[in-house]
Amino acid sequence: MAGKLLVIALLLSTAIAGAAIYYLQIYGFYYTVDAQPGQDVHLMAQDTAEPRPIAYTEFQAIDADSSPIRYRACFTTDLSLDDMSATYVESDKTEPRVAPDWFDCFDALAIGAAIGEGRARTYLAVKNIAFGVDRVVAVTDEGKGYVWHEFNDCGEKAYDGTVVGETCPERPTN
Repeated sequence: MAGKLLVIALLLSTAIAGAAIYYLQIYGFYYTVDAQPGQDVHLMAQDTAEPRPIAYTEFQAIDADSSPIRYRACFTTDLSLDDMSATYVESDKTEPRVAPDWFDCFDALAIGAAIGEGRARTYLAVKNIAFGVDRVVAVTDEGKGYVWHEFNDCGEKAYDGTVVGETCPERPTN
């Protein structure tokens, strides 16, 4: 009888721990980002190498304090891809990070396919928004825009344990 109770207790605690881990990973740490009209979407200008706001509507975003790469956003813009490519810095980051399923405006597979097929282009939005992390914006030919954070060269080195080197900015201390 004691063995059965021990097995039941182990199975029950395992199920509770598994459910808690799943919830925290998918829902728990995320929060909705409050829109700040005119300030949410920026692109790096070619002429000044400074981020400039662009015109957009229908902005929605999520973020989490647990990681600098959990930011995801969606928006709509009237700007054409040709005008944007002539004015803003294009990015070589073409694989969007997957968002939680419940944030349904951001479908990383569909965005990646659009980029691969040439129906969307990626742009650098902000360099080093957090240490070693850049903000990337993808815009489709239909005017749908998507934002995510991506490790830059310094971030990839810093987070995989290799020597960062002198070309990277000083890592902030906690």
